[in-house]
Amino acid sequence: MRIGILGGTFDPIHFGHIRPAQEVKQALNLDKVWLMPNHIPPHKTSTSVSTEQRLEMTQLVCDEYSEFELCAIEAKREAPSYLVTTLKQITNSHPNDEFFFIMGMDSLLSLDTWFEWQSLFGLCHIVVCQRPGWSLSPDSSIFSQYQSRVRSPNKITGKQSGLIIPIPVTPQAISSTHIREQLSQGITPTNALPDKIIQYIEDKNLYRT
Repeated sequence: MRIGILGGTFDPIHFGHIRPAQEVKQALNLDKVWLMPNHIPPHKTSTSVSTEQRLEMTQLVCDEYSEFELCAIEAKREAPSYLVTTLKQITNSHPNDEFFFIMGMDSLLSLDTWFEWQSLFGLCHIVVCQRPGWSLSPDSSIFSQYQSRVRSPNKITGKQSGLIIPIPVTPQAISSTHIREQLSQGITPTNALPDKIIQYIEDKNLYRT
């Protein structure tokens, strides 16, 4: 199996997560994309709603879109969620599968600040969703790693991990922060959220001040 993994707080999950993941799946001919909500992200102190509610919203998206599957491995962990720890656990339990961790170019630029980041290349491929306005300059601390590992989607056969694969995706001018701000003001951003997520937020009275 060729499996994409998209992690995040998903607070709430929205089309800015869903649509790029769908484009990556198609571009790389992946069998599935796992949506992986964090429990305690290392770079954040808290989320606006509970882990259970974020899991339930993510499951609603997986129910609606067959290409997605919920991965709750980090949400069930009580300690901060470091990706390298998660991927070691996943690859140990799925040794015959090939994993593609999906991130934005902004995350790639800060990759060298991640815990044991160089170990990631032994566990997965890294897929970079290319966004306008982001580029990797030669003075970047990961420029040499990028240069040696970057491949186009049609040149990734024969390696189970270790490549960086840029994928152009349609820009999505959507952020969880902006969605939460709108919801707190009584505005429902119908263009940013699937109907089932809107209904869940309304039923649970989430993000309201």
